[in-house]
Amino acid sequence: MFRCGISYPRCRWILPLLLLFAVIFDIIAIAAQSGWVEDDAETHYASMWEQCRGRNNNWNCKTLMDNSWAQAVAALMIIGLIILILAFIISCIALCCSLNIPLLPFIGVLLIVAVILQIIALIIYPVKFNNFIFEGHYDYTWAYGFGWGATILMLGCGVLFCCLPRYEDYLTGLEKTKYLYTSG
Repeated sequence: MFRCGISYPRCRWILPLLLLFAVIFDIIAIAAQSGWVEDDAETHYASMWEQCRGRNNNWNCKTLMDNSWAQAVAALMIIGLIILILAFIISCIALCCSLNIPLLPFIGVLLIVAVILQIIALIIYPVKFNNFIFEGHYDYTWAYGFGWGATILMLGCGVLFCCLPRYEDYLTGLEKTKYLYTSG
């Protein structure tokens, strides 16, 4: 795969582990109650589900699920998470239990579909937030960053899953030894 020397049998264990991290990051992003954005004065924050105004322990929270754009963001993120979990389970079956090369491109396609859904959701949220709620300077928080982190991990793993079938001999350990120097 890479001429600098990636160990293909190790990919069998690393890729499902990376997908597990992507699942964890996605769950953190979706379930975060502390908000995806917050203002400088820390008097207003909004998560994927609600926006809250106030100070200290006196918060007045209002759901964002009344807005169709927030429903779309939530649906896209949750569907992306479900597809990611499905890809993780299939990758564990295909790589960890027994090597099942024909499943690898299918996993890659699942991951690319999940990436597309989540990129759409992660772009819709700030655009619509700026149009409807924006009232000053806001910073995107770690929870929104975890959503992007999961998406980037899925994209990388999707590319690797699509490329791995070309290296079946390396994965199974049946490759021929390549020598740098030949005797002359």
